[in-house]
Amino acid sequence: MAITIALAGNPNCGKTTMFNALTGANQYVGNWPGVTVEKKTGKLKTGKKGEMVDVTDLPGVYSLSPYTLEEVVTRDYILNDRPDVIIDLVDATNIERNLYLTGQLIETGIPVVVALNMSDLVKKNGIRIDVADLSLRLGCPIVETSALKGTGLKEVVAEAVKLAKSRQVKRPGAIFEKAIEEKIGEVCANLPAGVPDQEQRWYAIKLLEQDAKVLEQLHLDADNAYKPLSDAIAKEYDDDVEAVITDQRYRHIQGLVHATVKKPAGQMSLSDRIDRVVTNRVLGLPIFLVIMWAVYFISVSTVGTWVTDWTNDTFVGGIQGMVGDLLTSAGVSDVLISLVVDGIIGGVGAVLGFAPQMAILFLFLSILEDCGYMVRIAFVMDRIFRHFGLSGKSFIPLMISSGCGVPGIMASKTIEQDNDRRLTIMTTTFVPCGAKLPVIALLSAVMAGQATGSKLLAANLGPVMYVIGIGAVLVSAIMLKKTKPFSGKPAPFVMELPAYHMPSAKTVLMHVWERLRGYLIKAGTILFLACVVMWFLSSFGFENGAFGLVEDTSASLLAVIGSAIAVLFAPLGFGQWQPVASSISGFTAKEAIVSTMGVLANVSEDLVEDTGAVAAAVGTWFPCAAAGFSFLVFNLLNSPCLAAIATMAKEMQDRKWFWFAILYQNIFAYAVALIVYQLGGLAAGQVAVNPWTFIALAVLAVILFLLFRPDPYKANRVYARRSVEAAA
Repeated sequence: MAITIALAGNPNCGKTTMFNALTGANQYVGNWPGVTVEKKTGKLKTGKKGEMVDVTDLPGVYSLSPYTLEEVVTRDYILNDRPDVIIDLVDATNIERNLYLTGQLIETGIPVVVALNMSDLVKKNGIRIDVADLSLRLGCPIVETSALKGTGLKEVVAEAVKLAKSRQVKRPGAIFEKAIEEKIGEVCANLPAGVPDQEQRWYAIKLLEQDAKVLEQLHLDADNAYKPLSDAIAKEYDDDVEAVITDQRYRHIQGLVHATVKKPAGQMSLSDRIDRVVTNRVLGLPIFLVIMWAVYFISVSTVGTWVTDWTNDTFVGGIQGMVGDLLTSAGVSDVLISLVVDGIIGGVGAVLGFAPQMAILFLFLSILEDCGYMVRIAFVMDRIFRHFGLSGKSFIPLMISSGCGVPGIMASKTIEQDNDRRLTIMTTTFVPCGAKLPVIALLSAVMAGQATGSKLLAANLGPVMYVIGIGAVLVSAIMLKKTKPFSGKPAPFVMELPAYHMPSAKTVLMHVWERLRGYLIKAGTILFLACVVMWFLSSFGFENGAFGLVEDTSASLLAVIGSAIAVLFAPLGFGQWQPVASSISGFTAKEAIVSTMGVLANVSEDLVEDTGAVAAAVGTWFPCAAAGFSFLVFNLLNSPCLAAIATMAKEMQDRKWFWFAILYQNIFAYAVALIVYQLGGLAAGQVAVNPWTFIALAVLAVILFLLFRPDPYKANRVYARRSVEAAA
């Protein structure tokens, strides 16, 4: 029978890195809570011959209190599945915060081995930890490790296997004041039948806290036999029982740390010195904006553009020419040549050509995340988001969405309040994901050729769209927080800051590949089919009274479909059927916008062998730069791809809220794009006054009213119910 080892710990402790090292897996590693929302299981790669060891990576949590969904997953697995042993990863650089979970794990009665991770950084900072004394005080073995460098991993697994085989567990000692310990003893003596002996202390503490999940599990109502004991503690300490127990846990931990950890007197660590600048109340946000501007400028406007231009003009164009000549010489029909060269290679190639830009962007974002900077920005943004009714926990999904909206939406599980979680799900895809980067890059080239005054905007379009995405989130938060369904105080944001460290090349490259792989898989599956469909619709139609391959694309089926609904988008500046058809294809996958544009551009005879002219051809579809910018804004803010929409439906857990989110995203996108084209274009001298100008002014007035009207629920700003309670 296999030995089961559970890896538990805080979100920043290096747990998933250790899991990958032990099992040979390639799970995503990140500093964000919610990166691992479900448990992952693998086989120990370096186990002894004939010895089977299963390793389960549990979601990163700060405690076993069921406040968030990942805490529920971790707690249920530990209590219900009962692994043979728990390896508790403790971040040695932030030991006081991490030992809170350790104490709760020990109370479950399951053998615990503490992996004192990042021990190398502790020694580097001159901090001394008396491991033997700390082990004695905790009552469990401790092994110093570095998951990033791979040191101490064999030792901690050997200790865990040894402990699992011995099945010897030390009962946790008293850590609370005498009055509370007496109450715990009283509850232990009167627990319901069926509670295992080794779990009695854990259940006793939870019953004193009147933990809703435990009461439900033991079939107890609110007026249970243990409530008088809880009320007595609350009265004696003049505080909530849970707060009293939490406070006393930390007092105990502070005593442990004081006795076993020695820090250099008056010495500030390098991380602390850096944080004094990058998390500064005044400088934090400007520094972040400058960094993100540099990332997008390099990825989209300079280095990324050079590589993409070569890929599109030389690589993809060369393949088109070579395949076209090969098929022609083989006597293949013109229809099939058009399908392969213009439809498949032209469409998919237009998307793949932007892969180098995405790789560069993902590289920079992964470096910033792995070194520990991005997690600081969550704190910087928490101070800003709180003014708009959101917490830093809502910013974490936004940052993850810069790679892909699907994991960004899933990361909203860490948000306790239903209203904040729904609001975050609705708005998190406003941030440009990797799939939108090709659209931004292509429109940047289009706008650069439109007007002299647009060149500066086109050169900085990546950072601008990122700021617009964040701005759309904040505007939506202000408006919706003043409505009853979304009212409520933002959840408190508590998150430890890992020490800065040099990014791991392996981790960074794995992040880049994981993000890029999803993009390439789409290009080979969804986009392949989309290109074939779009080629068919744009190549066939009714011409001269007969159905067949058309010479004039304006007679194609796609032109008929696009023209039928183009009137809806004419006020936004892109009333021709080509950009409308491209926008429609974007609902399957945002990359399909570029692939559709590539197909439609390549069907023109003068562009068949010149894929570098795609931007010039696309430019003819927009009357001015304001129209191109409006098109980009609409496709940035409207509903995301099908994969993200499906994830939204799953996470909303409510059909009504799901359809509200879809409607809000598209109506909001239309309203903003209308304002951008009609009023922005008027200000730039590119659009004349027309009836839609006044409608745009009215829409802007409504948005401003919703932004600045008094909050009718300000006096009732209380915490909304927890999402885990709603989902139960």
